[in-house]
Amino acid sequence: MRLLARSGGLGPLCAAARAVLPRLWRGKYFSSGREPAENQVTPMLRHLIYKIKATGPITVAEYMKEVLTNPAKGYYVYRDMLGEKGDFITSPEISQIFGELLGIWFISEWMATGKNAAFQLVELGPGRGTLTGDILRVFSQLGSVLKNCDISIHLVEVSEKLSEIQALTLTEEKIPLERSAGSPVCMRGVTKAGIPISWYRDLQDVPKGYSFYLAHEFFDVLPVHKFQKTPQGWREVLIDIDPQVSDKLRFVLAPGVTPAEVFIQRDEMRDHVEVCPEAGVIIQELSQRIALTGGAALIADYGHEGTKTDTFRGFCGHKLHDVLTAPGTADLTADVDFSYLRRMAGGQVASLGPIKQQMFLKNMGIDVRLKVLLDKSDEPARQQLLQGYDMIMNPQKMGERFNFFALLPHQRLHGRSHPMDACQSKPSVSPVAGFGELTWR
Repeated sequence: MRLLARSGGLGPLCAAARAVLPRLWRGKYFSSGREPAENQVTPMLRHLIYKIKATGPITVAEYMKEVLTNPAKGYYVYRDMLGEKGDFITSPEISQIFGELLGIWFISEWMATGKNAAFQLVELGPGRGTLTGDILRVFSQLGSVLKNCDISIHLVEVSEKLSEIQALTLTEEKIPLERSAGSPVCMRGVTKAGIPISWYRDLQDVPKGYSFYLAHEFFDVLPVHKFQKTPQGWREVLIDIDPQVSDKLRFVLAPGVTPAEVFIQRDEMRDHVEVCPEAGVIIQELSQRIALTGGAALIADYGHEGTKTDTFRGFCGHKLHDVLTAPGTADLTADVDFSYLRRMAGGQVASLGPIKQQMFLKNMGIDVRLKVLLDKSDEPARQQLLQGYDMIMNPQKMGERFNFFALLPHQRLHGRSHPMDACQSKPSVSPVAGFGELTWR
């Protein structure tokens, strides 16, 4: 699950833009190619039709935000969409090794930056809690390394349903959760290893301090604005009611300039672009925090370096799904533009990557870890381990589809340190694990 930044957005289209009839526009990759015989009229579709009738065509970003996180009908808010019975599956759900290696990455960075006396692990959109659980298992196994470090876990999750599943996965059942509906901290508890854990709806509510941030398949569901280049200039792609079918939606082009056009680069060469202002807000917040208090952010997602055009798509039951059909029943996603994330960091922090998942995990020592587990496993478990390894490493599967990207303080790469507390040892300049081969000092 992923959250949406607490930003005011760009507001509705101006009245002048809505006064002119938009033009029909068909994207190349918006449909699965399997048009349903009958469009399912979902509660979300009815809500969107009422909204469009009242205010005019809406942006793709507004559509995504409503469909995914509407408090009453949003796809993410009240359902568990992960796993074999859901609509998609992620690397942590496939192989325990994935999360274990990310746990090693955070410990490696903690050691490389001077072994601070305390750190927060903050995950954005933690899914079912599987990834955090695998990371915590590594923290427990390396307890002798972390014994003098005060660790706390902070999960940013907009879905009440997934928050409950995360709590079942991660917390000690004998210690009841504290719930605070009106507080920035939605829930508090203790993990099975005795580590304090808290839940939030927004990143800005997480306490500032030396922290490691994790965003795995998080940025790809933040709302994007889509633009098409026309002879009249850039025109935003909007969503309107089909005049031929009253309970069906269609794509149209805005008749004039819309506010989000400001996010398009002046030298943009593509004829179609997707921009994600909310991703920029979150990256700026992470960059400010890391520059001020240290730590790092590790981002894993599918994406590109400002080269792709039309990536907006839907998934339902592990299959491609027409994004405008039966809204509220399918996941919506768009590839992450890592060049945009780097630009939004604004030089406050250093960035590394994107690097392909296959290379990152190989650098982290996945082959060594796999061998250790295979040697300890019976035949059914061995087959499961090998199948999971193939799924996350095979270039034709997840290996080259997903990328890793990191934000770090400039001094991490240049050997200068933040002011150290009495319990912090002097940091040394060493390669950043995953983006180079893992080394322990």
